Amino acid sequence: MALDTTALKSAELCAGSAPGVAVEGRANIFEMTQEAEAAVLRPQDCGAWPHDLRAALAARIAMLNDDRALAAYYAEDAGDYAALADPSDEGAGQGLAPVLAFMDKVAADTRNVSAHDISGLQAAGIADADIVRLCELNAFLAYQLRVIAGLRLMKEVYE
Repeated sequence: MALDTTALKSAELCAGSAPGVAVEGRANIFEMTQEAEAAVLRPQDCGAWPHDLRAALAARIAMLNDDRALAAYYAEDAGDYAALADPSDEGAGQGLAPVLAFMDKVAADTRNVSAHDISGLQAAGIADADIVRLCELNAFLAYQLRVIAGLRLMKEVYE
């Protein structure tokens, strides 16, 4: 298996290294993770969130979680939304302030997310299906960031 998934590239694993060999034994997991990434970042039905905005949101979530390498990777596909990858941009200029506030809270203050946050998005005119899409994106990034962190720890221990 080539180490060419987003998670493996971000962790900078080398083929033949102890972590690289361990990962090759779990290739199916990384292939499924890559498929999940495609489903969340580049779905056929993107609803209100075009692919470049999703990339900007993914970069933003990575930045909020102090993963600059992953943020840079996603920011490459952010197009006109690239400025939103910076957590200091509140999104008011694009009419996305409620969305960014929600995404930031879910990414960085998860335990304090409440039904009120969802009703705030609904009050801003965001359809329930699009709220689910935002949650899916955030959930995937939370998973991916933790996988990458674990891989980096393995690399640190074994290399």
